[in-house]
Amino acid sequence: MKLRADFVQLYRDVHSWVGIIAGLFLFVAFYAGAVTMFEEPLQSWASAPVALPPPVSLERTPELLQKALAVHPEARTDYTIAVTPEDAQRGRLTWDGSGGQVHHAPTQVMAAGLDAEGNLVVVPRTPSDAARFVDVLHQQVGLPLPHTPAMILMGIVALLYAIALVSGVIAYLPALVKTLFAVRLGQSVRKRWLDLHNLLGLFSLPFHLVMAVSSVVFAFHGQIFAIEHLLFPAPVAGQHGGMQGGRHGGGPAGHGHGPAGGRDAQSAAVVTSAAGASAPVVPGLPPVLAPTDILALVTRQAPGFVPEVLNYMQLGHGKDVVRVFGYDARYPTRGPTGGFMVLNSRTGAVQSGEYMPGHQPAKFAILTSFFALHFGSFGGAPVRWGYVVLGLAGAFLFYTGNQLWIVSRRRRERQSGDVVETRGTRLLAALTTGCTTGCVAGISAVFCAVPVLPFGGTYGAVSAVYYSVFCLFVGAAFCLPGQRGIRLLLGAAGGVTVCVPLMLCLHGAHLLRTPEGLSVAGMAALLSAFLFAGAVKHTREI
Repeated sequence: MKLRADFVQLYRDVHSWVGIIAGLFLFVAFYAGAVTMFEEPLQSWASAPVALPPPVSLERTPELLQKALAVHPEARTDYTIAVTPEDAQRGRLTWDGSGGQVHHAPTQVMAAGLDAEGNLVVVPRTPSDAARFVDVLHQQVGLPLPHTPAMILMGIVALLYAIALVSGVIAYLPALVKTLFAVRLGQSVRKRWLDLHNLLGLFSLPFHLVMAVSSVVFAFHGQIFAIEHLLFPAPVAGQHGGMQGGRHGGGPAGHGHGPAGGRDAQSAAVVTSAAGASAPVVPGLPPVLAPTDILALVTRQAPGFVPEVLNYMQLGHGKDVVRVFGYDARYPTRGPTGGFMVLNSRTGAVQSGEYMPGHQPAKFAILTSFFALHFGSFGGAPVRWGYVVLGLAGAFLFYTGNQLWIVSRRRRERQSGDVVETRGTRLLAALTTGCTTGCVAGISAVFCAVPVLPFGGTYGAVSAVYYSVFCLFVGAAFCLPGQRGIRLLLGAAGGVTVCVPLMLCLHGAHLLRTPEGLSVAGMAALLSAFLFAGAVKHTREI
């Protein structure tokens, strides 16, 4: 079916203007989102090391718990045991060192271990907020606002993003069939930007549709969950089943619906029977199951699930629980790196399996699919690497879209006889150059500053570094308009980015011995080369 010319023009106008409004926000979201695929290795590198003995075995963990909680009774209500700590820095036993107080000081975690003589060693550890800041930057599309209003604006941007995708497909797909692989690099600047934009947009269209829909779900999840609770009231037994927490957590607090029917209900009965009233307990503590017994119960219920973290919580009224965070490579997960199940810490009975991969009821599994498709938390390393490439390509897609609009607008202005470009064209050209290069340079500057910032960078410190560099680049784009400004800012962004692998070599040699660390360094080096090449190729005014 052939569309009327006026309809096609209407969709093209909608696509252009909606894309222009949302493009710069989406560039920040996609670029920062690609960086968050390396969040865990970057977090490990950025956090300052601590002098903690090697982790004790799981069998000796009750001894560690008894000694630590005797000295620090405040930790009884919420403490975490790492099942497979990579090194002493992570620690076997940790708990929040803030004492439950909300303040603006750096978040402190207490880590405990036993020395060679069995003496208790407790050291404070302040994790770096650099990686978390980039994640928040991605979630809030670069807006330095409180989380709630920023997420509402992000949802509006995501809706505009979806409109731009639909209108672009309707307006341009018929013509794309004829010129799909025709990237006219040697012709006019407008045709070059148009071909690159169309090629990137068409081949990554399914990815962008997934990002648009899932982002809307994230932005308005409160309203969505409120409607869901009205339609599917939560049983009393599951009120604590969906608590959020830990790096594997997913979903808002309190979003639980009780023990699942069928498979999960049967598993709960098996585990309860296996644990029994006479299960082993941690000496000197309330009657909770030891970590080894919790792991045995989890293995019996879910053989493919790999536990990584046990989070014990005293909720009172006989509802003490342990949340078992981990992953199962066979299933998509709710969180970026895994899911969790909730057990009664006294009996081992399953309280909730709604966030556990492969053990979710149908309606919860559908919602999990949105999270998994957004985070790339399925398919292992190949999928995560694919999301890195698609994220960077998506950022470049929005940059080319803005450049295409600028070039077309300048051509029309010249054809109409204007000697000087209009204020709107100058404004968008400066914002496009300044915001995109400022975002790239700002994130690179954050990780370059990590070794010299206290505690590897508190949230306030890394936020100040990013927005200072970002505003500097935006200001320079207005002060240095035209081709000369683009060359200088692309070169400056490349210069800051190339320092990231250098800082990793100087201050993160241990990270470079891992595949993830090498990947971070390699991606930063390739990106800096791309920026330098872009600066060299900008040899004439566009």
